[in-house]
Amino acid sequence: MKKGRALILSLSIAGSTLLAPVIASAGIGIDITVAPPAPPVEVVPAPRVGFVWAPGFWDWRGGRHVWVGGHWIAARPGWHWVPDRWEPHGNHWHYVRGHWAR
Repeated sequence: MKKGRALILSLSIAGSTLLAPVIASAGIGIDITVAPPAPPVEVVPAPRVGFVWAPGFWDWRGGRHVWVGGHWIAARPGWHWVPDRWEPHGNHWHYVRGHWAR
């Protein structure tokens, strides 16, 4: 039994080591020359205790903008949600992923 756990642990560690650079780089450096469309009207539901509404945003998939609807995320006391957004940078648009901030 111990040998099996050690194998799983070492595979997990190896997998984490191998996957970490891919995951870390996946959301970095998205710059495009196509401005996102205006956001559609999104009906924000009534507040829910213990949750924060993350508004919808335009994602870039397959060479085009795709709308991702808003959703609830578990609240983090002492933190606030900074929504996903596109920022203009000269003649490019840079994607900033939504995140928690203090």
